Amino acid sequence: MKEAAIPDTVSDIDWKTWEPTERAVLSFMRDGERLLLIRKKKGLGAGKINAPGGRIDPGETAVQAAIRESIEEVHMEPENPQKRGELFFQFKDGYKLHGEVFFSDTYTGVPTETDEADPFWCSVDELPYHDMWEDDRYWLPLALEGTPFKAYFIFDDDRMLDRKIDIL
Repeated sequence: MKEAAIPDTVSDIDWKTWEPTERAVLSFMRDGERLLLIRKKKGLGAGKINAPGGRIDPGETAVQAAIRESIEEVHMEPENPQKRGELFFQFKDGYKLHGEVFFSDTYTGVPTETDEADPFWCSVDELPYHDMWEDDRYWLPLALEGTPFKAYFIFDDDRMLDRKIDIL
């Protein structure tokens, strides 16, 4: 039996019944007007600039994953991460990812390069959107303002086909 084609538009998906293939987190650490970013070295989005993050392990909460992934990827521990939004990604190849976005203004540790990530501080006024996932330019400003959101995206490989952002 042939599987149904993945739609090209967000409105053609029933997000109430949609189930992700994987759940993940992004963990942004902020120091005043600077944001800790990474150049991702491997996995989904390798070569792109993003925040520390990754998959939520079985039995782990999203907050626990945000802390663990930050420690693993950049040797920094965010303190009291606050959820800012949710990301829903449907890829044309069938992969489905639900992400939770966390921000922390306090943390311990020193950004350290690992086999997964090369961290660096970046001014929030000079974010390198051209080297980031295409969707980031639409939801990251909301997260930086502290505006809660849910954002829905359709991607074909790393090219965004459609988007919808709900401000909560």
